[in-house]
Amino acid sequence: MKFYTETHEWIEVNDRIGTVGITDYAQSQLGDVVFVELPDPGTELEKGAAFGVVESVKAASDLFSPVRGKVVEVNAELSARPELVNKDPEGEGWMIRLEIDPSGLSDLMDEQAYKAYLEGLKS
Repeated sequence: MKFYTETHEWIEVNDRIGTVGITDYAQSQLGDVVFVELPDPGTELEKGAAFGVVESVKAASDLFSPVRGKVVEVNAELSARPELVNKDPEGEGWMIRLEIDPSGLSDLMDEQAYKAYLEGLKS
């Protein structure tokens, strides 16, 4: 199942591993992504803590962890091909994988709630 944050990160959970990235909305607001800085595997993250930076032609934005967890993998492909974040932000453009405690997901939005949140931003 996939969950979303108000800061436009998503996390898709499979057992105790959560794959994290930014939403299509976030990448569209950034513009063309030119650089992604990610943490090293083994890094412990707190919920809401910055775990990296995404830089675009328009701006640089911090990335925030949707849950507490330990980084078990980073998408190394993004160092050579940061444009994957624009092309497929919720697929090949994923950023990190975390070993998580699934109880930390309870206050995140599901897809329907996130879509409603985006509608609220437009009004």
